[in-house]
Amino acid sequence: MEHVDVLIVGAGISGIGAACYLRTHVPSATFAILEARGATGGTWDLFRYPGIRSDSDLHTFGYEFKPWRDRQSIAGADKILAYLRETAREHDLDRNVRFHHRVVGADWSSADARWVVDVDHDGEPTRISANWIFCASGYYRYDEGYTPHFEGRDTFTGPIVHPQHWPEDLDYAGKRVVVIGSGATAVTLVPALATTAAHVTMLQRTPTYVMPVPSHDALANRLRTLLPERRAYAISRRINIAKQAGVWTFAQRFPSAARKIIRAVNTKALPPGYPVDEHFNPPYGPWDQRLCAVPDGDLFRAIRNNKAEVVTDRIATFTPTGIRLVSGRELEADVIVTATGLNLQPFGGAALSVDGEAVRLSEHVAFKGMMLSDVPNFAFAIGYTNASWTLKVGLLCEHFCRLLDHMRAHGYDVCVPVRPDPDAPTRPLLDFGAGYVQRALDQLPRQGEKAPWVMSMNYRADVTVLRKGPVVDPDLRFASRDRAGVHR
Repeated sequence: MEHVDVLIVGAGISGIGAACYLRTHVPSATFAILEARGATGGTWDLFRYPGIRSDSDLHTFGYEFKPWRDRQSIAGADKILAYLRETAREHDLDRNVRFHHRVVGADWSSADARWVVDVDHDGEPTRISANWIFCASGYYRYDEGYTPHFEGRDTFTGPIVHPQHWPEDLDYAGKRVVVIGSGATAVTLVPALATTAAHVTMLQRTPTYVMPVPSHDALANRLRTLLPERRAYAISRRINIAKQAGVWTFAQRFPSAARKIIRAVNTKALPPGYPVDEHFNPPYGPWDQRLCAVPDGDLFRAIRNNKAEVVTDRIATFTPTGIRLVSGRELEADVIVTATGLNLQPFGGAALSVDGEAVRLSEHVAFKGMMLSDVPNFAFAIGYTNASWTLKVGLLCEHFCRLLDHMRAHGYDVCVPVRPDPDAPTRPLLDFGAGYVQRALDQLPRQGEKAPWVMSMNYRADVTVLRKGPVVDPDLRFASRDRAGVHR
């Protein structure tokens, strides 16, 4: 049975990043990356729908240690994927990746102070043991997107497509397309489809906050002509981190003012007399859900050019030729796209156990946003929901590497967070109003009311705790192998 110091689950942006940090900061550690699919890149290789792009700038969504060189800061999946794979090659990670290895379960052995991981390798069971598991598989299911029940779905005579499973041969040129949804995927799809479709309708039940952003960062591109690459990247990154934090903080403190500003920007971008309040004025506050960014206002441009429209209504039933709404209106369609969201699946759906006793995630609490109470030698990466995902992941990886160094320096084999008061109140792991989060709260771990048991969404606070703060903590217990059995 193969054994490694660290088993990284997932070869997407988080897993590649974790491996790079290990290779650089803990070069003596052995590791393997298990990837359930047949390629690296995670989200950016899986999703193939038209127009797929990041809704965060790549100066913050990219890795701190690798400058983003493209002039386009809001970039498509092809450029992001090339960046990730170049990073992997530069750190010689390809030899560490095991493709088509899906983690089925993992059991911690206190007697041996290690994990025994059950893996499905193309239908064949195999096992790998590891001192640590670092779960970098994100929190949603790769094999299945979320689609609610639609009355009359089977009567529609055209194709019905979920963006997570976009057919390569789907022909929508010159056709009428209805995109159901109003989130980041929908606002990305609509302008991309509108370039060749006859007409695109974005059908939403509830509006979403949408803001135009430039696809090119003029200041970042100018700095690259004046300064060395790494210096220019570092400055651009700091500036954009501050911008993200400033926008989020302003929206949280002054939601009414933020709503007015967003409305004014939308009104300016849309045709004169457009019903902004009907289609772009959500009932919740800004950043209660993630704000959708549209590069160079492409969604608004498609609306101005009469290539796309937004309809706010509820679906009564699908029909053979489209969708009938509760209002009685009929939307004719040749193709229907259900951009209705994701299904959450924490830790890739793997079943965890400690000495044979199942770990019920909802009974455990996140420690520093990266470990679970009473689960030894297990770390995970979940990024920010209010800023670039990778900002958080980078800090977690740094802290994880320092933790490994501390354990090695002191001869420790076991590290486990233990709550001082098991009956202390908890709250959902993610304080986020998105539907895909709300549907899965009972499947997720919890977070506490105060540090170190909170799931921080504040980059500056996390820099203090994860980068500059000590790895030791009164609620973190260490032990060597001969005493490992006391930690259960």
